Amino acid sequence: MLDAAVNNDPAKDDLLILVDVLDRQIGTASKLRAHVDGLLHRAFSVVLVRRHGDAWEILLTKRAEGKYHSAGLWTNACCSHPRAGESLDEAVPRRLKEELGIEGVDCREVGSFVYRHVFADGLSEYEYDHTFVAAYDGEVHPDPTESSDARWVSEDELVAGLCERPDEFSAWCAPAMSLALRALS
Repeated sequence: MLDAAVNNDPAKDDLLILVDVLDRQIGTASKLRAHVDGLLHRAFSVVLVRRHGDAWEILLTKRAEGKYHSAGLWTNACCSHPRAGESLDEAVPRRLKEELGIEGVDCREVGSFVYRHVFADGLSEYEYDHTFVAAYDGEVHPDPTESSDARWVSEDELVAGLCERPDEFSAWCAPAMSLALRALS
């Protein structure tokens, strides 16, 4: 199953930006090599929010079953990597359009974190993740190869889920959401 999922990933050969723990570029590697060898690379997470009365709702997406890691887990609206030579300001809108079919969203960076997670199959995520937040109240059209579902949840529902059922969420979801929710308060 893993081989098929990896081979079906159209971005497996994208060159990612390898960084040190201060987010300084130190090289490039294919997406597949970065995840097989556990190389620290630049990434980003986008959290989309909308007002519901006096409170915020947060968009969660469920990773498609065909993803080669974290398949079927809930996560933030969009997450990916800038390609070699691509800035975060270029990569974020590109992936929002590719993953959710939305354009013209004004995203602002609210912080960053480094995390490492090794999956049961030996692949790993070792990312310097930049977290972005944007207000968005339109339609989303998830690419089915990226997400199998999308839903808006209240802040309380999100926090309860992350605390009570962390195994239902991606490894990067809690730290990204923590940065986003702090920025909104």
